[in-house]
Amino acid sequence: MLLPKRVKHRKQHRGRKGGIATRGAEVSFGQYGLQAMEAAWMTNRQIEAARRAMTRYVKRGGQIWIRIFPDKPVTKKPAEVRMGGGKGNPEGWVAVIKPGRVLFEMGGVTGDVAREAMRLAAAKLPLQTRFVQSEDVHEVAP
Repeated sequence: MLLPKRVKHRKQHRGRKGGIATRGAEVSFGQYGLQAMEAAWMTNRQIEAARRAMTRYVKRGGQIWIRIFPDKPVTKKPAEVRMGGGKGNPEGWVAVIKPGRVLFEMGGVTGDVAREAMRLAAAKLPLQTRFVQSEDVHEVAP
């Protein structure tokens, strides 16, 4: 599971979900990618579930890059606790996703295999996504 080794501050403000991704919006490492179409928080468990779905489908062929990292702590107060008493304890980690961000990339596989693997991964995620290709991919028709 992905999580930071250490952080400067244990607790963070929640922040706002506005804007679009200006960085990390291009396919940089592989030939195919899965791009976010809406804003969301993605937990480390969701990232891991999507990674497993892709890896299982390609049967460890090709290469997969995870382009996001859950570096934001999310706090939660215990059940049945009255209001007040300060902010709750850190419960998990999330990655802040903005529209346009490339979440996963894949290389070394055919376009059809990559598309199906990304479709299976997208089913594990809490946001709408789309399949994208890098500019230099030229599919050869059989």
